[in-house]
Amino acid sequence: MRVLIADDHAVFRRGLKETIGEAFPKVVFGEAKTAQEAVALVRRQDWEIVILDISMPGLSGLDILDDLRLLRPKLPVLFVSMHPEEQYARRVLKSGAAGYLTKDSIPEELKEAVRRILAGGRYVSATLAEKLAFDLRKGADTPVHELLSAREFQVLRMIASGKTVKQIADEISLSVKTVSTYRARILDKTGMKTTAELIRYAFQEQLVD
Repeated sequence: MRVLIADDHAVFRRGLKETIGEAFPKVVFGEAKTAQEAVALVRRQDWEIVILDISMPGLSGLDILDDLRLLRPKLPVLFVSMHPEEQYARRVLKSGAAGYLTKDSIPEELKEAVRRILAGGRYVSATLAEKLAFDLRKGADTPVHELLSAREFQVLRMIASGKTVKQIADEISLSVKTVSTYRARILDKTGMKTTAELIRYAFQEQLVD
């Protein structure tokens, strides 16, 4: 079995390998430190599953999900992220990921997630599954941030964390003009008028740490 782990922290990659190796003794691992490296490895080799972080230098894990699905439509992707489920789980599952775990999950949960995904299923925590079922029962409206693209959502979170347009542009390697365009699109899609409104909304919806 071939497993690709994409995370910019070597210690965490090592921990994932040790945990997965306990459940799958014959596993072979590939490692990527950036999203771009992950795409290159998926393009060159076959994998049974990709374990992908969201926050990495340059492009995020979410930024490359569509690329991975185009390259290998049947390749399952499990996100293991520091971000709470409320921030990203719905989005990645809606975008085609096979599962979502937070980095503070216990090792047995990671093993179970990998087993279930390799068997053709999807994996979310019991807490998230209960929340999704509750929202479905009560006919919950789609939150406005779910209307945003992956990049728009990323920019929204960075704005809410207090970063300036220039800081955002430098961090994600875009021009100031492009980031300003994303900000304008976010305001338009959410129906909000000011950055202060965006920040207030992001905190109300627990979109920032």
